[in-house]
Amino acid sequence: MKKLTVSMQELEQVHPYLPQACQQLEQGRISRREFLRTATLLGLSAGTAMVAAGCGAAATPPPTATPAPTATPAASTIQRGGTLRVASQVLPVSHPARFLRLSQSANQFRPVFEYLTVTNRDNITQPYMLDSWSTSDDLTTWTLNLRQNITWTNGDPFTAEHVKFNFEQWLDPEIGSSIASSWAGFLTPAGVEVIDDYTVRLNLDRPLLAVPEIMSDYPSMVIHPSFDGDISSGDNPSTGPYTLGEYVLGSHARVVRRDDYWQMGQDGQPLPYLDAIEWRDLGPDQAEWISALTSGQVDTMFSPNIETVRTLQGNDNFYVLTTGTAQARVLRFQVDREPWTDNRYVQAVKMCQDRQEIMNIAGLGQGLLGYDTHVSPVHPEFAPMEVPEFNPAAARVLLESIGGREGRRLSLELTYGDSEPDTVAFAELLKENAAKAGITIILNPMPTSEYLSPSDEYPEGVWLGVPVGITPWAHRPLAVQVLPLAYTAGAVWNESHWVNEEFSNLLQQAQGALDIEARRSIMAELQRIQSEEGSIGISWWLSSFAVINPGFQNVEAHPANYALWNEVWYDPARDPLT
Repeated sequence: MKKLTVSMQELEQVHPYLPQACQQLEQGRISRREFLRTATLLGLSAGTAMVAAGCGAAATPPPTATPAPTATPAASTIQRGGTLRVASQVLPVSHPARFLRLSQSANQFRPVFEYLTVTNRDNITQPYMLDSWSTSDDLTTWTLNLRQNITWTNGDPFTAEHVKFNFEQWLDPEIGSSIASSWAGFLTPAGVEVIDDYTVRLNLDRPLLAVPEIMSDYPSMVIHPSFDGDISSGDNPSTGPYTLGEYVLGSHARVVRRDDYWQMGQDGQPLPYLDAIEWRDLGPDQAEWISALTSGQVDTMFSPNIETVRTLQGNDNFYVLTTGTAQARVLRFQVDREPWTDNRYVQAVKMCQDRQEIMNIAGLGQGLLGYDTHVSPVHPEFAPMEVPEFNPAAARVLLESIGGREGRRLSLELTYGDSEPDTVAFAELLKENAAKAGITIILNPMPTSEYLSPSDEYPEGVWLGVPVGITPWAHRPLAVQVLPLAYTAGAVWNESHWVNEEFSNLLQQAQGALDIEARRSIMAELQRIQSEEGSIGISWWLSSFAVINPGFQNVEAHPANYALWNEVWYDPARDPLT
């Protein structure tokens, strides 16, 4: 068989940078994964990118090893039918652009409503409702080519005007989507141009590399222009393989198979293979979820925590799948409140993180150590750096050097959601080690649903209002995608109120830096600034887990906990509980 090849000329026709990236790969200066991500971001198809990656067989590995994604073994023959039952809270929702809670609600609507792009389990973004995209040499013009075979459930064809409508929704300050922070300074509604029925051009004010990644983020769900304001109403047209059957707050949700979906399965018939998917709200305690799983009431669950994984490991009735992520439990300080206006107090508390102990206990030893910057080794632009030292003795000396009674006797209240055992363990270990520095930490746990919701005292959300907290942050495939969400002026999710002009300027440069090595050089300084002068502590990066009944095939662990279940099918012969 003739070996498939891609010439440098063919790569250059897609984007002028691609031959240079191929040379960097060949010379071992970037990893194969970095090349694949960049090539697909610039518009090369995934299959062609894999062929082009052959130009660098001796490429270096990523800076830090991460767990390889795992999936359930596939059955030899696809079968149709069956219902996948999921333990997951069924929470209040309205506009999908305002989705929160680590994609839990988004997963319940993902089978019904879709996205322009999708980030797969390998952390590489590909076209989804788009057929392809291309970008100008300077990354300021992005051309989005829509698939021409997508139809809404009301019979309308999916067109460029619908894409324009969704961009207007994401950018509307009245809607208040976190996605607006990702586009801030780069794209305005006036920059979204309809070329024809199936082509949209994004005319950016500045270069931006992460355009496909932003379109895959979980609040970027595509809705019809007739959207009624409530995604759970059941009255909104959709394009996905399922339609919404029921959504009962605090009880259950159900989606049922659509017969005329636009994607075909391997058997030549329209997807999906399953008849239905159900989510059952058993409360926030995963001990109840485990009981339902082992008794056969449900088949899987949303984002199993570390205690669930510990309990189910070794149970032959279930697969436990894992992958490395950029998920984190972020310790953050509101730096416009005393005493955190003085960075030395923030640094003193961060010195009390015994990162290895925290990862060993809170994360069962799974994950990667953190650096007090919201850039993970999983991110392709991560610049290797030294892990900050655990040194409560130095923290005590630092506090004493500040002077004054308050400096010597620092006391703080730490607020966090207690539904995740790893967050609880993190808080308790931090309190224990901070005491060695003379720092008193008063723990203020509450249900995570309350922490992430408005209250009388904090109408914007407890997590956005408390002076010191630990907030669960979801995975994003690029650092230049997540940093604008929380660490720039005007960012909707800037919970720590930290703004640094030098950091912001460098971030804008990094967002438009196409060359991987150049971007990593900028990131090295960004990471240093945030680690030394910033408002957060990140002790470790979590691994993501999935637990599934073996009867359900083609289930994958996803770094962002996305439930990409369009091609999941049920094989009753492999179900140990039937």
